[in-house]
This record gives sequence, structure tokens and C-alpha cells, in this order.
Amino acid sequence: MKINIVNKSSHNLPSYETLASAGMDLRAHTPEPITLQPQERELIKTGLFMELPIGVEAQVRPRSGLALKKGISVLNAPGTIDADYRGEIGVILINLSHEPFTIASGDRIAQLVIAKHERADWEEVTSLKKTARGTGGFGSTGIK
Repeated sequence: MKINIVNKSSHNLPSYETLASAGMDLRAHTPEPITLQPQERELIKTGLFMELPIGVEAQVRPRSGLALKKGISVLNAPGTIDADYRGEIGVILINLSHEPFTIASGDRIAQLVIAKHERADWEEVTSLKKTARGTGGFGSTGIK
């Protein structure tokens, strides 16, 4: 799938690190390093603008290594970028650790996954088909 992209940063375009990677790394584009204090959140710009085709979204997700090793996550994960959005891609990062974390321009801060999606047409009914699970949710199937 071809996607039009404008890169106003000095960094390479997002790319897949391996043949089987689902996500591409997004890099921070900031004139000065940004330090996130514990429990602090910040919108980190990327310098990227894109034009997605209708029926496609871009999902912004945390990088597993940053989450595990540094406690850095994407606050609204997964963040959705709609096909009609033309603004700069930004990533809402949060520091869930007990230590400050500094982000420099060019640092890999999140993953971008391109995904097709469907649009729903609601059909209002008075009842739903029964299932074995029924209304059980929030752990009703157990952990083992």
C-alpha cells in the first residue's frame, strides 16, 4: 500500500526493522531534549504528516522495550490517526516510572501500525442471540 507522507524532520521515514514487523518506529522531532518527570505526560511531535486512504487508519502504540525497561508508554494506546487527518503526527507519552526520562530528537518513541478497518451500519433490534458466555466479562473466563 502506498501512503503519501511529508517529512519535516531531519530523520529517516518510519520503516520496518524486520521482514515480519507489524509496526514502524516513530522518532521524536524536537528542537530541545524533553524530560518527562514521573507520572508526567507530553505530546511529542514527529515532523511527519501523512495522507491515508479511506478505510485505513494508523495506530500509534508503545514500544515494548521502552515500556518494560523505562516505564514509558503511549497514554491513549493505541492512538488512532484517521484518514482525513492532515496534521503533524504526535505521540502522547507518559512516564510511568519513578525516574525522569529524557527524549532527544531522533529517539524512537512509539510504533506506527497501518490497519484496514470496516465501517459499521447499526441495525437496531430488541434482543441479541444468546451465547455460552452471555453477559460475563471483565475476567469472567478466569486466568487459567
